[in-house]
Amino acid sequence: MRIPFDPPPGLISNDTVYAMGGGWADGENLRFVEGRAQTIGGWQRALDDPLTGKCRNAITWTNNAGLSTIAFGTHDRLQVWSGGELADITPSDLLEGSEHSSGGAPGYGSGWYGMGPYSTPPSTHLLRTWSLDTWGETLVAAPRAGTVYQWSNDPAVEATAIANAPDTIRCMLVTPERQILAFGCNEEVSNDFNPLCIRGCDIEDLTDWTTSSANNAFEHILEGGGQIVTARMVGSYVAVWTDNNLHQGQFLGYPEQTYRFDRIDKECGILGPNAVAVHKGVAYWVGRDRQVWAWTPGMRPEVVSCPIWKDFSDNLHAAQSEKLIAVSNSRFSEIWFFYPDLRDGNENSRYIAISLAPGLPPTWFRGPLARTAACDAGVLSNPIQVGPDGTVYYHELGTSADGQDLTWRIRSAAQYLDEAERVLQVQRITPDFKDQSQPLSLTVHLRARPQDAVRTKGPFALGVGAAKKDIRFSAAIAEFEFAGTGHVRFGKPTFDAVLTGRR
Repeated sequence: MRIPFDPPPGLISNDTVYAMGGGWADGENLRFVEGRAQTIGGWQRALDDPLTGKCRNAITWTNNAGLSTIAFGTHDRLQVWSGGELADITPSDLLEGSEHSSGGAPGYGSGWYGMGPYSTPPSTHLLRTWSLDTWGETLVAAPRAGTVYQWSNDPAVEATAIANAPDTIRCMLVTPERQILAFGCNEEVSNDFNPLCIRGCDIEDLTDWTTSSANNAFEHILEGGGQIVTARMVGSYVAVWTDNNLHQGQFLGYPEQTYRFDRIDKECGILGPNAVAVHKGVAYWVGRDRQVWAWTPGMRPEVVSCPIWKDFSDNLHAAQSEKLIAVSNSRFSEIWFFYPDLRDGNENSRYIAISLAPGLPPTWFRGPLARTAACDAGVLSNPIQVGPDGTVYYHELGTSADGQDLTWRIRSAAQYLDEAERVLQVQRITPDFKDQSQPLSLTVHLRARPQDAVRTKGPFALGVGAAKKDIRFSAAIAEFEFAGTGHVRFGKPTFDAVLTGRR
């Protein structure tokens, strides 16, 4: 008989290997495209020299001269790549920030409330992250617990503070109306820091932050308690996450009320300042409950089912969880979450990712990859990602890991080879792979019954373009593990087998 091998797309590891219905149970560095597993894209070094410091954010844009530019915010520098050169534009008054978290996501007992007076958050104890955005061709950048700086595309000139902007903010963004919004900042009159205060400059005026009946500068204090962690534009709305709630800001444009802010839901707060990515009008983030959430304006936030969530949740480094970053990969309609894993140290070392391709069910995959900052391709041809050592890479480029082998593996759940749970002798495999660039291996893990000890056969080498491979093993239950380097796309391999009897 001929047995087709065609597991459904996506990794499933929350249940036992016998409860997964013959799916893929584990894997590394393979995504699912149009229902089939294939190797993730490779990466190559983008810049000759590494960045200075641990990079926590990056942004790309094109200036008025048509020059593509990348800005990088590290724990102690603000740097830009422009015209083929890397320049340091760090403001002269900016002190070095913290490279690591002080002990977990901010809240009572750590971060803002547990260190220093309520109105004076101690920036020296906070993980230094950056908010990066553009005002036309001008870069606007805000280090966490610092003020807002601007830079006008001259590599020989450092970024300078924007006059009258709040001295201390959690994060900022630029709206489509060309208005800078500062979140978690000093109140206008008292100048006291308020973790729920939102302020905006006047439309089209970076330096006017004074509220008046003649402009659109404003101040708003969110209700619901806690503290603002981050904010993003989601379509035409401003989404604001506190440590517990999600708020929505709607632009009204009246001098007496520029924005209206409403709490959308509670108990869906965000884990860290860069733990959210927006893709096609939907925000995806990791909450303080370690669940993956999604929100579309006009709807309630919902937990996204994640069949590989348990391994991620069990091993997320709680003390460094603010380092988790989310980034979209528009080319494949994916969201990637890079996170610090307890098994590896205190920096982001692994990822889980979800494919959201239209017309297909969401599928999850994962792998080991150390990246502290990343941004989608934007104006560039390829996404940008940065390693812990400051090396900047172009991703989805080639089939190697910066000249080294890009390794991958994928293993199926345990499955009965025959519907009647009979023992079969498998005699050969007929491979079905597309664009296979290197030989790959097949290892088979066998059992007669679910609680029996595992027997292993292989690895069997499957050469590039091989028409068939003679193999021989007998079992009722099998797990199939493929591994290799370079690029490959799975089709539907088949196994030739004969019946040998019942268990």
